[in-house]
Amino acid sequence: MARHAMLIEDEPNIAEAIRFLLGRDGWQVTTLPDGVQAETAVRSARPDLLILDLMLPGRSGLEVLEALRADPETAALPVLMLTAKGQGRDRLAAQEAGADLFMAKPFSNAEFVAAARALVGA
Repeated sequence: MARHAMLIEDEPNIAEAIRFLLGRDGWQVTTLPDGVQAETAVRSARPDLLILDLMLPGRSGLEVLEALRADPETAALPVLMLTAKGQGRDRLAAQEAGADLFMAKPFSNAEFVAAARALVGA
Protein backbone atom coordinates (compact mmCIF):
# COMPACT_ATOMS: atom_id res chain seq x y z
CA MET A 1 0.00 0.00 0.00
CA ALA A 2 1.30 3.45 -0.94
CA ARG A 3 2.35 5.87 1.73
CA HIS A 4 0.01 8.84 2.04
CA ALA A 5 1.24 12.40 2.40
CA MET A 6 -1.06 15.34 3.02
CA LEU A 7 0.34 18.60 1.70
CA ILE A 8 -1.04 21.94 2.88
CA GLU A 9 0.49 24.53 0.57
CA ASP A 10 -1.05 27.68 -0.94
CA GLU A 11 1.34 28.07 -3.87
CA PRO A 12 -0.05 25.92 -6.72
CA ASN A 13 3.33 25.50 -8.48
CA ILE A 14 5.03 24.28 -5.32
CA ALA A 15 2.13 21.97 -4.49
CA GLU A 16 2.27 20.45 -7.98
CA ALA A 17 6.05 20.02 -7.82
CA ILE A 18 5.83 18.23 -4.46
CA ARG A 19 2.95 16.08 -5.68
CA PHE A 20 5.04 15.09 -8.70
CA LEU A 21 8.18 14.34 -6.65
CA LEU A 22 6.41 12.21 -4.10
CA GLY A 23 4.12 10.57 -6.66
CA ARG A 24 7.17 9.47 -8.63
CA ASP A 25 8.47 7.94 -5.39
CA GLY A 26 5.26 5.94 -4.93
CA TRP A 27 3.36 8.23 -2.55
CA GLN A 28 -0.30 9.14 -2.71
CA VAL A 29 -0.52 12.92 -2.14
CA THR A 30 -3.57 14.86 -1.00
CA THR A 31 -3.38 18.65 -1.15
CA LEU A 32 -5.15 21.55 0.53
CA PRO A 33 -4.56 25.23 -0.34
CA ASP A 34 -5.10 26.75 3.12
CA GLY A 35 -5.06 26.05 6.84
CA VAL A 36 -8.78 26.48 7.45
CA GLN A 37 -9.85 22.85 6.86
CA ALA A 38 -6.47 21.33 7.68
CA GLU A 39 -7.23 19.77 11.07
CA THR A 40 -10.48 18.20 9.89
CA ALA A 41 -8.83 16.87 6.73
CA VAL A 42 -5.89 15.38 8.65
CA ARG A 43 -8.16 13.66 11.16
CA SER A 44 -10.33 12.28 8.36
CA ALA A 45 -7.57 11.15 5.98
CA ARG A 46 -5.05 9.96 8.61
CA PRO A 47 -1.98 10.50 6.39
CA ASP A 48 1.41 8.93 7.11
CA LEU A 49 3.07 12.34 6.76
CA LEU A 50 1.91 15.96 6.90
CA ILE A 51 3.79 18.54 4.84
CA LEU A 52 2.75 21.93 6.12
CA ASP A 53 3.59 25.39 4.83
CA LEU A 54 4.33 27.92 7.56
CA MET A 55 2.46 30.83 5.97
CA LEU A 56 -1.03 29.86 4.86
CA PRO A 57 -4.21 31.81 4.22
CA GLY A 58 -6.94 31.46 6.82
CA ARG A 59 -4.82 29.81 9.48
CA SER A 60 -1.05 29.62 9.76
CA GLY A 61 0.86 26.37 9.62
CA LEU A 62 1.98 26.99 13.21
CA GLU A 63 -1.61 27.26 14.41
CA VAL A 64 -2.54 24.07 12.58
CA LEU A 65 0.49 22.24 13.96
CA GLU A 66 -0.14 23.36 17.55
CA ALA A 67 -3.74 22.12 17.32
CA LEU A 68 -2.68 18.76 15.88
CA ARG A 69 -0.01 18.27 18.54
CA ALA A 70 -2.56 19.02 21.28
CA ASP A 71 -4.83 16.20 20.06
CA PRO A 72 -3.77 12.68 21.16
CA GLU A 73 -5.07 11.24 17.85
CA THR A 74 -2.72 13.38 15.76
CA ALA A 75 0.05 14.22 18.23
CA ALA A 76 2.52 11.66 16.81
CA LEU A 77 1.92 12.45 13.11
CA PRO A 78 5.26 13.20 11.41
CA VAL A 79 5.25 16.83 10.22
CA LEU A 80 7.61 18.43 7.72
CA MET A 81 7.26 22.22 7.94
CA LEU A 82 8.06 24.29 4.85
CA THR A 83 8.69 27.99 4.57
CA ALA A 84 9.93 30.46 2.03
CA LYS A 85 11.46 32.47 4.85
CA GLY A 86 14.12 30.09 6.32
CA GLN A 87 14.94 32.56 9.10
CA GLY A 88 16.11 31.33 12.48
CA ARG A 89 13.04 32.57 14.33
CA ASP A 90 10.75 30.67 11.92
CA ARG A 91 12.76 27.50 12.45
CA LEU A 92 12.59 27.97 16.22
CA ALA A 93 8.82 28.63 16.15
CA ALA A 94 8.27 25.48 14.05
CA GLN A 95 10.37 23.40 16.46
CA GLU A 96 8.53 24.80 19.48
CA ALA A 97 5.18 24.01 17.83
CA GLY A 98 6.28 20.42 17.31
CA ALA A 99 7.54 20.14 13.74
CA ASP A 100 9.67 17.04 13.19
CA LEU A 101 11.66 18.66 10.40
CA PHE A 102 11.92 22.17 8.95
CA MET A 103 12.85 22.82 5.32
CA ALA A 104 13.29 26.17 3.57
CA LYS A 105 12.14 26.73 0.00
CA PRO A 106 13.67 26.27 -2.46
CA PHE A 107 14.86 22.80 -1.58
CA SER A 108 16.67 20.05 -3.41
CA ASN A 109 14.32 17.45 -4.89
CA ALA A 110 16.43 14.55 -3.67
CA GLU A 111 16.75 16.09 -0.20
CA PHE A 112 12.98 16.58 0.01
CA VAL A 113 12.14 12.98 -0.96
CA ALA A 114 14.81 11.66 1.42
CA ALA A 115 13.34 13.76 4.25
CA ALA A 116 9.82 12.46 3.57
CA ARG A 117 11.05 8.86 3.56
CA ALA A 118 13.04 9.36 6.76
CA LEU A 119 10.06 10.84 8.61
CA VAL A 120 7.93 7.76 7.96
CA GLY A 121 10.76 5.29 8.45
CA ALA A 122 10.83 4.17 4.81
